[in-house]
Order: sequence, then structure tokens, then C-alpha cells
Amino acid sequence: MRRRWRLIFLAPLAVGGLLLFIALGGEVVRQLWNWLLPPIFGWREITFWQALGMLALCRILFGGFGGRGMSRTKHMTIEERERFRQRIRERCGLGPSTSESPGQ
Repeated sequence: MRRRWRLIFLAPLAVGGLLLFIALGGEVVRQLWNWLLPPIFGWREITFWQALGMLALCRILFGGFGGRGMSRTKHMTIEERERFRQRIRERCGLGPSTSESPGQ
């Protein structure tokens, strides 16, 4: 019973904290954009909602949807990870890995 009351009390605080965090993030992005980019590059100022959209877009593009580290390689064996890294190096034009000898 005590746990239920604690949950009822903490749930609204958690939701409020999340909303405050999102609002502060959007406002910080808006202020930084409007302070830096229009004077430097001549771009338009943005609204709070546009700043929130940019924040969400950056999260999707650069942060993913959760998880930590390279989630693709999380369940791979050491050999599979090395093959994966080698394919990425080849695609990016970085050449052979440092662990390989030049004769291979």
C-alpha cells in the first residue's frame, strides 16, 4: 500500500520533470540559434517549436532511440565484430585494419 502512494506521488513529479527538461532544452536551443546563427550566417530566427523539432531531429539522427554504445555489435562474437569493423573501414576508404599485416 505504501508503495502505491509513493508511486502516485512520484509519477506526476517525474512527468513534470520530463516536461521541464524538454522545455528547457527547447529554449536553450532556440536561444543559442537566435544568438549565433542570424548574425553569423544571416539565417532566420527560429521559434520555440522549431527548436524542439530540431532537438528531436538531432536525437533521431545522432542519438538513436535509446541504448548505449554500438548496439549493432552488442551480440556479436569478437571475430564478427572485427569483420564488421573491417567492412566499415573499407566502405569509408580507411584501408586495412592496423591488426592486419600488409601481405594480407
